[in-house]
Amino acid sequence: MRVPLIVVRAFSEPLLLLAAFGSILLATTTLVALTMYVSSIGDAGVRRVLETAPYRETTTTVSALVTAETFQRYDRAVRDDLTTVHTTLPALTTSLRSDSYVMPGQGGDKQPELLRFASHDGLSRHGRLVSGRWPATGGPVVETVISQPAAAATGFAPGREFVTEGRLDRIPVTVRVVGVFRLDDPAHGRWAGEELLSRGVEHGDYTTYGPLIVAEETFLARFATNVRATWTAEPDFAALTVERLRPLAADIERTRERLAAAGCVNCLTAGRLPGLLTQLATASLVARSTMLIPVLQVLTLAAYALILTARLLADHRRMEVALLRSRGAGTLRLTALAAGEALLVAVPCAVVAPFLGPPLLALVHQLPWIRSSGVSLAPPVDPAAFLVSSGVALGAAALLALPSLAGTRRTYVEEQSARGRGVRGLIEKAGADLALLAVAALAVWQLRRYGAPVTATAAGGLGIDPLIVSGPALALLAGGMLGVRLVPRVSRLAERLTSRRPTLAPALGTWQVSRRPLTYAGPALLLTMAVAIGILSMATVSTWRASQLDQAAHQAGADLRLSGPSAGSELGALGRGTAFTALPGVTAASPGLRRQTEVNGEPALLLGLDAAALGELFDLRPDLSAQPVARLARALPGDLAGRLELPGRPRTLTVRVEAPAPAPARLVLSDALGVWIDLPLGELRAGGNRIELDLAVTAGRAGRITYPLAVRGLVADPAAGLRLAGLGADGGDVPVPPAFAARREPGPLPVVLTAGLAASLKLEAGQTGPATVAGRVVPVTVAGVVASMPTSAPGQQALLADWETLQARELAAAQPPLPAAEWWLAARDTAPAREILRANPQWDVTVTDRRELSVKLRDDPLAGGLQGALILGFAGALGFALLGFLANAVVAARERGAEFAVLRALGAGPRQLFGLLATEQAFVVGLSLATGTGLAVAVGNLVVPHLVLTGQASAVTPGVLLHIPPAATAAMLALVAGMLLAIVAGLAWRLRRARTLEER
Repeated sequence: MRVPLIVVRAFSEPLLLLAAFGSILLATTTLVALTMYVSSIGDAGVRRVLETAPYRETTTTVSALVTAETFQRYDRAVRDDLTTVHTTLPALTTSLRSDSYVMPGQGGDKQPELLRFASHDGLSRHGRLVSGRWPATGGPVVETVISQPAAAATGFAPGREFVTEGRLDRIPVTVRVVGVFRLDDPAHGRWAGEELLSRGVEHGDYTTYGPLIVAEETFLARFATNVRATWTAEPDFAALTVERLRPLAADIERTRERLAAAGCVNCLTAGRLPGLLTQLATASLVARSTMLIPVLQVLTLAAYALILTARLLADHRRMEVALLRSRGAGTLRLTALAAGEALLVAVPCAVVAPFLGPPLLALVHQLPWIRSSGVSLAPPVDPAAFLVSSGVALGAAALLALPSLAGTRRTYVEEQSARGRGVRGLIEKAGADLALLAVAALAVWQLRRYGAPVTATAAGGLGIDPLIVSGPALALLAGGMLGVRLVPRVSRLAERLTSRRPTLAPALGTWQVSRRPLTYAGPALLLTMAVAIGILSMATVSTWRASQLDQAAHQAGADLRLSGPSAGSELGALGRGTAFTALPGVTAASPGLRRQTEVNGEPALLLGLDAAALGELFDLRPDLSAQPVARLARALPGDLAGRLELPGRPRTLTVRVEAPAPAPARLVLSDALGVWIDLPLGELRAGGNRIELDLAVTAGRAGRITYPLAVRGLVADPAAGLRLAGLGADGGDVPVPPAFAARREPGPLPVVLTAGLAASLKLEAGQTGPATVAGRVVPVTVAGVVASMPTSAPGQQALLADWETLQARELAAAQPPLPAAEWWLAARDTAPAREILRANPQWDVTVTDRRELSVKLRDDPLAGGLQGALILGFAGALGFALLGFLANAVVAARERGAEFAVLRALGAGPRQLFGLLATEQAFVVGLSLATGTGLAVAVGNLVVPHLVLTGQASAVTPGVLLHIPPAATAAMLALVAGMLLAIVAGLAWRLRRARTLEER
């Protein structure tokens, strides 16, 4: 059977055919895997974020006042509407809560303790019975179950039957407790609005216990007297795609309008899901835009690798094509041969590549930082994958055929003369490079100006800017081409240096490179771009991960930051600090003030922290301040208030005050942790006053005071002329100095300012000037200036002052002390402390954990999706570099067979021939590694900081610092150099073996 000419012609150059096949297969597989990754990480990342988001972020709540008659109609309207919005009915929980009922036996009390009844149809799914059974419906006696905390507080147990009555309508209800239950996770977000259910008791104007859970039918029959019903929807996001995010958010936002049209006019909707969905839509767009950057880099490198292989193939076919033309082959025939040969290589790659993409993604998913995101990458081999592979393969086939088509119009004589012509000079060849550099500079300038690869569209939304996205790839290509054009000059310099040495191989090798620079320029450019892409990929990943740590430290401010009310019934004002500083692992602590204020009419964040503890707990990145934190801490303390320490551990305090006239007053105390509180002394009468104070209440029910306590002064109208005449602690007298609590004007307040605030005040470090803080003119001394203050929002101005100095200034102004609404803690390991805090929801604390926050930011699949794309891009770049270098080196060595024979005839041995090859290729490898590293550093400084964005497509705070990992970069360069030199060694061994066979 006659073999087609196309097949015979293709297999006449098996090495180049294999190189072309490998390049096209690598290009199609890598780009298919990248497009699969980009598309799948978006949907999988969105679902992962929604699965791990707090309960209140992903649910929608509808509430309405209902009666027994209206509940069924409203319930049906809510369920129908939510089914329409979510396509399928989400998991829906209905809860109802009654009016107040009086505790048994307290009907005649003026302020009785209260009970509440409730119905919660999801309770059996999120709690379990400890004893008894769930309540049944019907009968004259209302059956109920009660939570463990409520049972402990009320003494109710299964079998207990009692009569209660409505606090307002006085209608009696006979109740029987049939069971006690326990919530699976009382701290879960689903109970955030159900404090009574999770804690069993609420303290306010009245103390309320419960709720007493009854069946829904019982509640509607006995307690539905215009009470509030709440429907909570938990959608199933398993089938949610990125394209559905914004439409779903819009549909949820219109829920109230649709319910009102359906007859539920008093239905109210609440929930953060629309905002979260909109945020995720933006985040997915940002993720896609950044992940397109390595795609375009690989595409550029793949195109150049194919052009290099095609040029080698065309050079080998040049005389063959000329002979075919001289024998009558026309342009159409030669074009068909070239295209057919290219398609013969490309079509199998288009078929195979989609099936290689998923296994390649599975390997990427094994990387620890990809696996830790929790996203499972298992994309299907769908028509889109074949469409991408076919497009890439056709483009590769065109690139493979183009150089061959360029010579189809030349005759044999023209080809012979073309081979002897010289090449254009450096300046002529630099024209295209400079044009490409100008385009790349424009793209990079736009990226630095807009701060992201996404920009505003004409419709007012966000869109991907193709020029900005292609900027890094264009910059690498332009820089690489400009760098490689230095090959002739560097090779001539190397030739002059090596010609002075007595050894033959280096001199002959550098002379060979300087004689034929364009032969080595192609693989040099390929290696330069591959090395630059590799270093840039590692730098981007390292910079991104370092930025997540910086963001977490900036948002938290310390290892642990606890926020909440300064005092509560469980932990009082002096009990909170004791509980928090006793948490396991805590090594330093400071009460903190963090509030919004105005400075000279501009909004600013005011921070007050203990200056003595700043060095251990204040997370300020070193580059954000010209001074280290330790020096700032030493400069912050100012004028402090006096203190009169109370001996022992007093539980009561006797205060004696002399007043010239009646006036209200408060006594200011502080504990050993630095917490300041004020205790009311009431309305003082003229003359001597004696007030007994109970200090135990300042600790709360479960708190303890950290002694010693100290009296700091009195808060009263300065004109009242009060004098602290004496003190008694647990019955013992405490001497009071005559001048204690005398008022004096404090000096300037030392502060650390953000740069913008310092500029608006026209102050620099060390200068003193007036500032209007919260409406009061305060002289301030600038202890330091920082670029960004920890815990501040992006672009927000802030000032930091010493906690004790702030309190002293408030006392001097006869103002109450500042509440310790926050606690900043330093801890070696925050996990044990965090678990204790979450196990005690009654402490009413919001925990910001720097380590937990850094893990959350690091494992964000959308923000971190770029890492996987960069790894794929780097692997593809390395593959193209090795294939291109191998093909070029082998072809170059084969073409120089006659030259090597002459050298051997002149007495050159195998070691000298190996030295010759090693010198030539080492020159290419060394120049490429050096140029690629320099190019990566230059482009990285311009581009990488603008690729690290928040999920909302905004710049991160604090600003991004480029981080190129030196050890990983050196290892990568050594690995590439080793692999390339191994290729050279293998090539030398092959030449030596061929000569041995020849001699035999």
